[in-house]
Amino acid sequence: MADNEINLIAGVDDKLRVRDAFFMGLQHVLAMDLYLVPIIIAGILALSTSDTAFLIQMTFLAAGLATLIQTGFGIKLPVMQGPSYVPIGAVVAIGKGLGMAAVMGAMIPGALVIALLGKPLKQFGGIVRRIIPPIVGGTVIIVVGIALMPIAIQGVYTAHGDIGANCLVAVATAFLLVFFTMLGTRLKGLGQMLRLISVLLSLSLGTLMASFYGMVDFTPVAKAAWIALPRPFPFGTPTFDLYAVLTMAFIYFVVLVETTGTWFAVSAVTGKELDDESLNGGAMGEGIGCLIGSLFGGLPVTGYSTNAGIIAITGVASRWAIMAGGVILIALGLMPKLTSLIACIPEPVICGVFGVICVIIAMNGFRVVRNIHLDERSMLVIGLPILVTLAAVLMPKELLYSLPRFAGYLLSSGIAVGAVSAIVFNLILPEQKEELSTMAAREE
Repeated sequence: MADNEINLIAGVDDKLRVRDAFFMGLQHVLAMDLYLVPIIIAGILALSTSDTAFLIQMTFLAAGLATLIQTGFGIKLPVMQGPSYVPIGAVVAIGKGLGMAAVMGAMIPGALVIALLGKPLKQFGGIVRRIIPPIVGGTVIIVVGIALMPIAIQGVYTAHGDIGANCLVAVATAFLLVFFTMLGTRLKGLGQMLRLISVLLSLSLGTLMASFYGMVDFTPVAKAAWIALPRPFPFGTPTFDLYAVLTMAFIYFVVLVETTGTWFAVSAVTGKELDDESLNGGAMGEGIGCLIGSLFGGLPVTGYSTNAGIIAITGVASRWAIMAGGVILIALGLMPKLTSLIACIPEPVICGVFGVICVIIAMNGFRVVRNIHLDERSMLVIGLPILVTLAAVLMPKELLYSLPRFAGYLLSSGIAVGAVSAIVFNLILPEQKEELSTMAAREE
């Protein structure tokens, strides 16, 4: 069993019983807002009901397959894969101008490049060492948590229904998660069980509370079919537009920086060090996962930082739990009725859990950078991307829409802006070598 500073109950390579693995994997799936990205994109592009349902299902299928590949053969860490928020702007712009066939065509070349950078060429590990050291990786994790917080908060305010009830349900659900988590760390026996099922309990009790306010509607579950098999190229034969391909290639790089931050977060939580072999395997797994999405009508996938938060909450870091989550995602991708059941969890409930997890994500980022000497340069490398991220997140939509398309793609994602700025600031700000040498001499 693992024994590190967050007191893991099960380590990365510890095997679990099938029942326990399924139960823990289900918690990870339920805490992921996988359906939000395809719903947002489908709504903006005004896709038909059938195309929207299929996009959601194939996103689940791609995420499940990518999770199994990544966890079993890629980075070999407990990393859940899911649709990234980063590409939304680019996907919407390409889809509006050229159609979904062009979106899928634009995804294929970039996915192949990412996969090749991994195991075949074995270059990604070296790239990470050069431009994504721990100070950048930790900063990206912090940025991810901060950039996602407004999504959780705004989701409460914009959800259907009475805003007062929405706030009450969200706050109560968040309080339940904090309560079960803290209780689980203080009690033995029952406390450990509460910690293991804290996310699931919070979602269930939050949904029960929301039902008293009329927020829960299971009608879509009754109408949904039980089985829907995947088919390649559901939006037609992919078309390849040079501008769209180059745009998605850049977006993939940003997604890869984002997911590298997640890998650092999982590494920090599990105590498992990332070496070049792991990083190259992770890039290969990421590329294959994105390629699967493009072939079957899904969306670009990335490692989900929310699951690093769940690992910290539950103390279970076993890859078997994550692989069980991957199997569940595949099943959901084939069974619309079950996907609809998850989608029936009210948005305020999800936002309540999601908000707490965002806090944990950001704190895991600080865990990564806390051992770095915080001189003036380090503080700027960490702090400036946070400022830039908030500037992008809070940018008025009128200004965003007035920018050139390529700039709009980038600035529409606070995570993308923060990740790129962290890399840039780390490269351009001069290191204070003399001060570091002096400090090292003093320590000796």
